[in-house]
Amino acid sequence: MATKDYYEVLGVLKGASDVDIKKAFRKLAMKYHPDRHKGDKRAEARFKEINEAYAVLKDPQKRKQYDMFGSEEFHQRFSQEDIFRNFDMDSIFKDMGFGAGNIFSEIFGNRNRSQRGSPFGRQGGNLGFNSEFMGGGFQPEQRGRPTKGTDLDYNLFITLEDVAFGSEKQVVYRAGREKKEVKVKIPLGILDGQKLRLAGKGLRNIPGAPPGDLFFNIQVSEHPIFKREGKDLFIEKEIKFSEAVLGSSLEIPTLFGTKKIKVPPGAHGNAKMRLKELGLPAFKGKGKGDLYVTLIISVPKKLTMAEKKLVRDLAKAGL
Repeated sequence: MATKDYYEVLGVLKGASDVDIKKAFRKLAMKYHPDRHKGDKRAEARFKEINEAYAVLKDPQKRKQYDMFGSEEFHQRFSQEDIFRNFDMDSIFKDMGFGAGNIFSEIFGNRNRSQRGSPFGRQGGNLGFNSEFMGGGFQPEQRGRPTKGTDLDYNLFITLEDVAFGSEKQVVYRAGREKKEVKVKIPLGILDGQKLRLAGKGLRNIPGAPPGDLFFNIQVSEHPIFKREGKDLFIEKEIKFSEAVLGSSLEIPTLFGTKKIKVPPGAHGNAKMRLKELGLPAFKGKGKGDLYVTLIISVPKKLTMAEKKLVRDLAKAGL
């Protein structure tokens, strides 16, 4: 299920609370539990999906990284052993009235369950979940190393144009009493609220110990024309009543230059027209979003006597 969305698997929204996630999991786990579907491979596969989704979304650090990277990249970085680590299935299902027995080893593979609650056991030492958003995934704990220094956070404001074309920012910041300067590369399609990490650019608390990291909290400034939803952009364009009735040709501003569109005769207010691939690039993905133009029919507040007569004549004609 490498490309499946964990929120969709559990049937909850991305901003769902921990309580809602647990409630959705319990309902689905009860429905698809193997005790109720002996020999049903589809139910077994669904049961595994549900447990995998819950193993990630119930853990604050795993969920944070899943939200940051998205499903595809999350699965590239983290193995199923990582996903199920510290997921105590036995306790969860005993609370629900089910015994674990050999069910989980049959479904998830007959492996050493030396790590309590994890069907994948321990392989390659004691692994810990890496809470650094842009780090290299799960790394072995290293013992005996000097304590790492303090991480620093910096709000970095960028424009929608930076998101569309990428850019490089020169940033001056303070690490304690020291003034430092770094270059930050802004990747295409980055989302508002995402973090970028520069390793070793934070504070060094102890001489000889490794410094902390520098995190940039990305803040995308509001654009005067476009509204953003993911990789799609939205814009409103006023047209006259006559243009809506008879049709017209409009020039639409985009991030990539002006484009002409044709408004068909009989267009209604709030109609949306799509300009394909004139949105933003996908973050660490392929393709671009679209630009949607919402047509707003303008109504004049003041009319001359001649214009009022024309409107009355239209009203008499049933228009």
